[in-house]
Amino acid sequence: MLEMLSFTFMQHALLAGVFVSILCGVIGTLVVVNRMVFIAGGIAHGAYGGIGIAFFMGLSPLLGAGAFAFILALIIAAITFKNKERIDAVIGALWAFGMAVGIVFIDLTQGYNVDLMSYLFGSILSVPQSDVWAMGGITLLVASVVSAFYKELQAMSFDPEFAQLRGVPVKLLYYVLVVLVALCVVATIRVVGLVLVIALLTIPPYIAEGFSSKLGVMMVLSALMATFFTLGGLWLSVAYDLTSGASIILVASLSFFLTLGAKRFKT
Repeated sequence: MLEMLSFTFMQHALLAGVFVSILCGVIGTLVVVNRMVFIAGGIAHGAYGGIGIAFFMGLSPLLGAGAFAFILALIIAAITFKNKERIDAVIGALWAFGMAVGIVFIDLTQGYNVDLMSYLFGSILSVPQSDVWAMGGITLLVASVVSAFYKELQAMSFDPEFAQLRGVPVKLLYYVLVVLVALCVVATIRVVGLVLVIALLTIPPYIAEGFSSKLGVMMVLSALMATFFTLGGLWLSVAYDLTSGASIILVASLSFFLTLGAKRFKT
C-alpha cells in the first residue's frame, strides 16, 4: 500500500477521500440532526437525470449532475419548508423522475460509456485531478458557509420556531442547507456513487452522535470517522481488487452495526 502512494492516481484518491470525508462529516451532521436523510437521498438519486442529460449533450457528467441537483434542491426546499406532510411521496416522485430522465437520455445517447458505472457506484481510484480540485473547492465553500452561519444553523437545527422568533432567517438558511446538501452529493459521486452516497452522509454522524453533545464536536468526529471509513475502504479495494465505493460503504456499515450492537448490549 505504501509503495502505491508514489502513483499519481493514488494521491488523487487520498485527497478526494479526505475532501469528501470532511464534506460528509459537516453536511451529514446537519442532515441527521435536521432529519433530512430522505431529502438528501432524493437529491442524490434524482441527480442521475443530470448525468444522463450531460452524456447526451456531450458535457461533463459532474456538471450535469450539479445543475440538476441544484434545481432539485430548490424544488424540494420550496415544497418541504412548510409542508411536512406527505413529503415522502413528493420526494419519491422527484427521485423517480430524475432516475427516469437519466435512463431515457442515456438510452438516446449513441454508444455506451463504461465510465457511467463510476457515477453510480463510485470509482475513487479513477478520480482525475480536475475533480479533485473541484472537490477541494466545494469543501472550502461548504466549510466557509457553515462556519459563517454556525450559530444560526445550530439554532435552526434544534428549535426552528424559537430561532425564527429571535430573528434568525430560518427559511433562507433552510434553502442554503438543502443546496449545500446538493453540493455535497455532487462532490461525493465519484467516490462512492449516487447509489451509496446516502450511507456516507448518514452513518458517520449517527455514530458520532453517541460520543458528542455539541454540534461542532459531532461534525469533527463525523469527519474523522468518514475519513477512516473512506481510507479503510480504499485500502480494501486496492489490497483485494474490490469495487472502491462498495468497499468504503462496507467498512462504514460494519462499523454502524458494531456500534448499534454495542448500544443494545449496554442497555
